[in-house]
Amino acid sequence: MKKHTIAVIVENRPGVLSRVSGLFSRRGYNIHSLAVGTTEDENLSRMTIVVEGDDDTLEQITKQLYKLIDVVRVYELSNISAVDRELVLIKVAANESTRSEIQQIVDIFRAKIVDLGENALIVEATGDSTKIDAIENMLKKYGIREMVRTGKVSLARSEETK
Repeated sequence: MKKHTIAVIVENRPGVLSRVSGLFSRRGYNIHSLAVGTTEDENLSRMTIVVEGDDDTLEQITKQLYKLIDVVRVYELSNISAVDRELVLIKVAANESTRSEIQQIVDIFRAKIVDLGENALIVEATGDSTKIDAIENMLKKYGIREMVRTGKVSLARSEETK
């Protein structure tokens, strides 16, 4: 099964997120990633949804989304040139002897340390999912205490804009 990235432009109103996510759960589709935020138009929000399925599944999802009154536009970003990003915050166990090693990893991934404590530090990284997976794997050996990862956000490149 392929993972599809879908952009859904919706009216910026209460309950829209619930209706969209409810549509997925009622039909048994698992959402792998969901990121929502306002757009350049304060009356619209953009949902970037990653869902697994074949092309028929994607077609069904799209048709069902268009049946929702708050949905303005739906389009797939998986098959076009787009910029994808995720954000991760990772709290890593750190002491005097491991801080410099962790700093080297952070520098290699062009990430940054955003909080430093006596026994831990917090790393912030942005990038595509492959980069986020890689920095997470590199930091595991030091002991990840907590982690939070956003869903994918994606925009079609300028030449792909409809």
